[in-house]
Amino acid sequence: MDHNTIIFKTGEATILAREGQFTDAMPEILIGTVDGPVGHAFANMMGQTAGHTRMFAIRACNQQVRPATLMVPKVTMKSMAYVDLFGGTVQAATADAVLDCVIEGILPRDQVNDLCIVSLVWIDPRCATDPNLDHKDLYRTNYEATKLAIKRALNDEPGIDELIANRNSIRHDMYDPDA
Repeated sequence: MDHNTIIFKTGEATILAREGQFTDAMPEILIGTVDGPVGHAFANMMGQTAGHTRMFAIRACNQQVRPATLMVPKVTMKSMAYVDLFGGTVQAATADAVLDCVIEGILPRDQVNDLCIVSLVWIDPRCATDPNLDHKDLYRTNYEATKLAIKRALNDEPGIDELIANRNSIRHDMYDPDA
């Protein structure tokens, strides 16, 4: 096997919303070859599950990005407003981030048809009902987080040495053991 072959890489990133918004982005990314385990998972996820509509990342109609990227919601979609955010602003941000990763050399251009990406996407359900939703901030957070998650996946970040060094100094943002 060619040592440049990307078989199974994972990455995640969190980019926080601007003040007063619920637009935090937290994609979890899986990247690998179409004929490997990621490609098999990608194909198996093509079926739909109620409330968890999956979509390809497209920049516009007839403009699916390469590598093929499947967006999978982390939260059950309960309204058309939520579906519109997922298949609009967030889909655009995800697709642009993937394409820019190719343009910038983060994703290898010569492998774009041999790779696929699964992106687990978080949209806070409050975004669907927020009359003051800032779509530009929703785009920004998802674009930046997707790009960072892809970069981290391909660089195996964080590395095990960093994780071990931070074991007792970094805590999960949603859990306080002293509370």
